Order: sequence, then structure tokens, then C-alpha cells
Amino acid sequence: MTKVSDNTPVIIGVGQYSERVGEAEYAALSYMDLAGRSLAAAIADSEASGDVAGAIDVLAAIRAFEMSRPDRKPPFGAADNVPRAIAKRVGADPSRAILTTTGGETNQKLVGEFARDIAAGDAEVAVVVGSEAISTVLALSAKGEKPDWSEEIGGSLEDQGFGVEEMMEPALFAHGATGAIPLYAIAENARRNGLGKSLDEYRHDIGTLFEPFTRVAAANPHAAAPVERSAEELATITERNRIVAEPYTRMTVARDQVNQAAAIIIASAGKARELGVPEEKWVHIHAISHATELKLSVRPDLAKNPASIACVEKALARAGRTFEDMQFLDFYSCFAIPVFGQCDHFGLTADDPRGLTLTGGLPFFGGAGNNYSAHAIAEAVARVRGARGSFAFVGANGGWMSKYSSGIYSTEPADWSANDRFEAVSKATDAIALHDGAFDQASVESYTINRSKKGDVAVWIGREPGGARVIGNADLTDEATRTAFEGGQPFGASLSVKQVDGRNIGRIAS
Repeated sequence: MTKVSDNTPVIIGVGQYSERVGEAEYAALSYMDLAGRSLAAAIADSEASGDVAGAIDVLAAIRAFEMSRPDRKPPFGAADNVPRAIAKRVGADPSRAILTTTGGETNQKLVGEFARDIAAGDAEVAVVVGSEAISTVLALSAKGEKPDWSEEIGGSLEDQGFGVEEMMEPALFAHGATGAIPLYAIAENARRNGLGKSLDEYRHDIGTLFEPFTRVAAANPHAAAPVERSAEELATITERNRIVAEPYTRMTVARDQVNQAAAIIIASAGKARELGVPEEKWVHIHAISHATELKLSVRPDLAKNPASIACVEKALARAGRTFEDMQFLDFYSCFAIPVFGQCDHFGLTADDPRGLTLTGGLPFFGGAGNNYSAHAIAEAVARVRGARGSFAFVGANGGWMSKYSSGIYSTEPADWSANDRFEAVSKATDAIALHDGAFDQASVESYTINRSKKGDVAVWIGREPGGARVIGNADLTDEATRTAFEGGQPFGASLSVKQVDGRNIGRIAS
């Protein structure tokens, strides 16, 4: 076999660490401690005879959720230099310490960036590492405890900022769609309308999709909810499995209450040899692609995410492979629609014998914030090592289907001599104009009803008579309007709209 060139980037180690509140070994670890343990596990996984920690020259820390927006602060504090705090826990002192932008695609995109840098000779050993301790934060806060997780580390820091510009939806936020659940639900209902299905029928489709995910999660020692559940159980509305936003039941949305961390170490083949990493531990990066989607409010088809499809197609084409060549698959599954979108386009099904997740998925394994796909990559690396010559695909999603990254991995060598295996997809230019100003009529394209203890809020997206996109709330005090929206079939309905306290309030036109 031809010797792999020294400047070829290879994954040499992956590590995961987790803990669940109340279990015997539970230690209420901080973000930095969890991340440090996953990095230590990745170093051990490499089976290097040399000093991997000492060789790390770049370390990127994925932003935890509680550090992901300008208006959020970690309730127990955090290190002033998170990446260096993590590095310190394994005795590393990288020349570059990076705090990343926000987005669930970030970790896989960074694998591509660091692979490119290594192939260009600009780095030798790079780390992507992240963690979430939301479950511990909630558990301790409920008991009135407030540990101090702040650390003074100092040193150079490349803070990439929050990177949430492509996720800002002020008009939707102003009408109560302020988080991932209602925003995804709007897209989900648009897809449901296209299929002509009722709420109950579509909930069963979601349950059918996710039932196999629960079986994978049940066998995963790092899963936050390792319990097998049937499609019927996932779809049936109960007090415990209430509607959080139509059409989603609580069990079918990403589970953010986790304590999970994962790390990936990438090195040049030359450095891997120098560090004594056995070649059977090397996993090659055949393609990484990334894409940015139009904002949800201006997408031509609210049910579609064409940037993600183009992103997947680009990675497959660069690797010279098809989905038939992939023995292992992990599609980002914060909600059903990012998975459905890929299945719809590529002809995959919920009962694909390969499975559509390697971890158990975000509702069951856990939605480890912006770092979930590092866990998927860690699982992909383990799978292809165990089935040499096989290929694994990982699809990573960020925001509200706002960004995407695709990755293809194998123990088969990849030629990086042209350094062209990390590619970007051009952003679409066919955005629908968003209406600016008052209007008095609209037709409904999609909607959700956001349900909470504070009351139900129906949010809709539609078009005004001139064709521009508009956003509003449905007046659920009006009987005809409530019947249409709660019945799940307001699509195409004509609304009379009034502006009240800065919001657009729509009623079914009489």
C-alpha cells in the first residue's frame, strides 16, 4: 500500500464523557471539567506512545448553549478563556485557542477547516472539543446551590463571536416564535400540509421515524434518555407527553438537559507517526462541506432546506461516493424535519437497515448544544475502525436549519494533495421579500401553536396580497380562527389582519 503523505490530515483520537444526575458516579462537573475528560479520553483513544497533549497547537472550544447569545451568561460562571481552561486539564498549551461561533454544524465545519490547515502545513495537531452541563445547572439551581465555575486562565484567545446573524428572525421573535421548537414546528407543518396529512397522522410519522432512534439510544452508555419507546408512545399525547408546539410532543424534540462532552483530535500523518499513533487508529476525512441557508422567514418553500441538500451532494461528489456506499449514517435530528428532508430527497426510509443515527438522536441520546455532532463523529470513527474499508456519513445542522455541514469518513486513505476536500456551497439568492409595514390581509402558508403554562400562542407565516412574506399571530379568541388553527388545517386560509401593540393579529376573514 502506498504510504500516506505526511501532510495528510487524519483523525487520530475521539473521546466522549457524560454523567447523569443522581447516578452513583455523578460528580456535578463543570463545562470545563466535562470537556477536559472527553479530551483526555480522545488522547487515550489515540494509543500514542508520544505526548499528544504537548503537541496540540490549535484547540477550538465549541460554545456551550449558555454562552451562545449576547444576552446569556453561564449562571455559575465560566473560565475567562474556555479553550485554554480545557487545554490546561490535559497539560496542553496550544498556540491558538479558539472560542467558536454558535451552531450545531460548527464542530464538523471545524474538522474541515483544521484538515485544510494541516494539509497546507499551517498546523500539525488540532482539537475540536465541547460540552454541556445544563442538566447539572438545573439540578443544582433547583436546590438553591450555586457553585463557582469561574476560572482565571488568561492567555491569548481567538473569540469568533456568536455568529447568530443568520439565525435572527425579529418578526418571528416578536410574535412569540422565540426558540427552536416553534420555528422548526412552522417548517414541519409546512411539510405536513404538502403531504396532506392531519396532525395525528403526522405525529405518527414522527414516531415511526424516531422509534429506531430510541433503540440506539437505549444501547448507548452516554445517552441522556436510554429508553426504548414505540412509535405509538412517541406520538400519543398524554400529560407526560404533552404538545410543546404543534405538531411536536415533548418526547420528540431535542433534549437539552444533558451533561455530555466530546472531543476530536486531528493530526498530520507525519505528526501521527512521530507521536507513535498506530495507523489502524487513523481515520481519513474524505470530504467536508458546509452551507448557509436563507432565513426561515424568507425561504421560498417553508418545508424545504435546499442548502442542506446541496451540502450533502457536494460532500458525496467530492468523496466520489453515494449513500449506497455509506455503511453508517448519522443525520442531525434535533427535530424530525431535518431528517425527513434528507430522506425525502435521497429516498431513505425510517426502517433503513443501516439506521439513521449512530448516537440515538438528539431527543433520546441528547442535544448536547452546539456540540452534538462531535458525538456523532466520535461514533462514526469507532464504526469505521471496526469495519475497515467502510464509510460513514455525518450530517450536522445548525440554527433553525440555518446552516449545515456534511462529513464523510473512512479508514481508506484520502488524497489531500490538492487540498480541495473542504468545500463551501454558494448561498441561495431567491429569498422572498419580507413585508415591511402595516397590512390588512394575508393568506396562511404555515403555522404552529406554541403551548406553555402562560397560554397558547398561534404564530403563522403567510403572504400579503402583493406576494411578500408576512408574519402574525392568530386570534384564538375568535371561534372560527381557533377552530381552523387548533384543527390543524389553517393552510391557505384568508385572514383579516390588524396591528395591535406592534403585532399583526389575524382572524379568519368572514
